[in-house]
Amino acid sequence: MLSSKNVSQTGKTAKGIIMSCVLFTEHATQDNHLILEISLNSERSLNALTLEMIELIQPRLTAAANDERVKAVLLTSAGEKAFCAGGDVVGLYKSITSGEQPNFPENYFTREYQLDYQIHTYPKPIICWASGIVMGGGMGLMNGCSHRVVTQTSHLAMPEVTIGLYPDVGGSFFLNRMPGRTGLFLGLTGNPIYAADAIFLGLADRFVDAGKYGEMVAQLQASDWSGDAYTKVTQVLRAFEQNSTDSFRADSPIQNHFAFIQQITDQDSLSDLMSAMHELESDDPWIQRSKKAISHGSPLSVHIIAEQLQRSRHLSLKEVFMAELVLSVQCCRNRELPEGVRALLIDKDGSPDWIYKTVQDVNSNFVAQFFESPWSENPLASL
Repeated sequence: MLSSKNVSQTGKTAKGIIMSCVLFTEHATQDNHLILEISLNSERSLNALTLEMIELIQPRLTAAANDERVKAVLLTSAGEKAFCAGGDVVGLYKSITSGEQPNFPENYFTREYQLDYQIHTYPKPIICWASGIVMGGGMGLMNGCSHRVVTQTSHLAMPEVTIGLYPDVGGSFFLNRMPGRTGLFLGLTGNPIYAADAIFLGLADRFVDAGKYGEMVAQLQASDWSGDAYTKVTQVLRAFEQNSTDSFRADSPIQNHFAFIQQITDQDSLSDLMSAMHELESDDPWIQRSKKAISHGSPLSVHIIAEQLQRSRHLSLKEVFMAELVLSVQCCRNRELPEGVRALLIDKDGSPDWIYKTVQDVNSNFVAQFFESPWSENPLASL
């Protein structure tokens, strides 16, 4: 009988055992190899990616890369609601507003982007089980994986415009590589992306029924790993995808609105784009949602998002993460981000006091300051 060994770290308190925020499980295969399962374990926070999680995952990935017994890695999460709902923006907010950890934003983003880059360049297959909510930092983890699986519950998005930030964690890379100008549109609106559209946009590779995770793990354990590991993972996932057609919803709102997205983003300026959205009359719920999202987001973020995507169009992956580190740290030195987090996640009043009230009001010289590096040498220069 095949076995699984849980090697998770735990801590003890007077009240009992507290499980680690990341669980590590070694699944033994029939031919004496291992599948390493890494599970985010903070269900109450929808598995928001904390610095502690990052610091636990990085060394385990490094060790697995150098362990000949490990043939593949599974990246998943606790609970059914979310794979990872984003980065630890509440932790960022507290460090910014309290002033007690002035270096926390730089440390957090540096370590997060190092982990994302490690996943992108990993020498073994990594299967991301992206079921449930996948936003922000979760998108960063997912997009570097060699085999990205979505389910009928997958809900992807990059909604940073709502908190005064921009789509980071490699978003400057993968948004620029989506069909047409869908990446720009999704960055500006934060519109949700479900399974069919995730595959259309190149954000996911396979659809598998959400209830088949256990069967998938068992099949990986029962497989013959004597050949190429990437091929073996693909074969297993292909079979499960073929057996999941009854659960697959072919509805693809983004693909269905592709012509609209191209038309609305084909403007000479952001002001023209916003005017076109404002003047647009449509009963289409998807278009109405897009109008509402972009009109309620940070006008400053709208400019930053468009500028970052333009600057990053021809950058390498490493250059993208270096540029994003500059921009993310600068965003933390400005009041727009903590104000957006306050309104959405702390006070939850839904009324952020943005620096600029409209996209037309935003000063281009002020925007340019966000792209100026605060260091003589970027902390990610050694990636």
